[in-house]
Amino acid sequence: MSEVKYKRILLKLSGEALAGDKKVGINDEVVSQITAKIKEVSDLGVEVGVVVGGGNFWRGRSSEKMDRVTADHMGMLATLMNALALSDALEQHGAVTRVLSAVEVRQMAEPYIRKRAVRHLEKGRIVIFACGTGNPYFSTDTGAALRATEIGADVFLKATMVDGVYDKDPKIYPDAKRYEKVTHDEVLKSNLKVMDATAAALCRDNNTKILVFSMEDPDNIVRIVKGENLGTLVE
Repeated sequence: MSEVKYKRILLKLSGEALAGDKKVGINDEVVSQITAKIKEVSDLGVEVGVVVGGGNFWRGRSSEKMDRVTADHMGMLATLMNALALSDALEQHGAVTRVLSAVEVRQMAEPYIRKRAVRHLEKGRIVIFACGTGNPYFSTDTGAALRATEIGADVFLKATMVDGVYDKDPKIYPDAKRYEKVTHDEVLKSNLKVMDATAAALCRDNNTKILVFSMEDPDNIVRIVKGENLGTLVE
């Protein structure tokens, strides 16, 4: 443990990160690369929780005609599919995993109970949290912020396709400025698009550190845990 900066982390992955160039569905090679690095972090003695979105299968909020609650329920099921895929890939790398779901699906995952989740982490199991908060109208980011707070994670690692938090969209504006550090209040006040306001406020109110980093190189997870200065720290 002497070579790592964090003892317990919550890693948030987007569903799209699992799709790779395919954009939809699951790219087995990409998932294998990501999970190999998660396993490497776990092997360092770090307790690892993971939350994954479902956007590679379903984006309910883009549906104009469907009832919002129904659409969100379908999104929760999409996160469960991704959680099971991550669990399988991690176990192929030799990891021990548990999938805990906020929605009861006992044949596929354990029900989420905070003390059970913490116990799994303490035993060195990689815990994958599925189905967000279990409630409609809350994003997967909010679910990740909630789980990070509940398990007492040292940091909430938010994996994105950009290398940190910018004052404006760096894909549109070449002069966009990247922050090395920013406060929770600044994120909310300036609407810096780190995550939705509910998730950001939850992290602020519970002093949960967020580190936003690029997932284009999966090795960044290992480098961050070992203390390398990457991405943007929100605290």
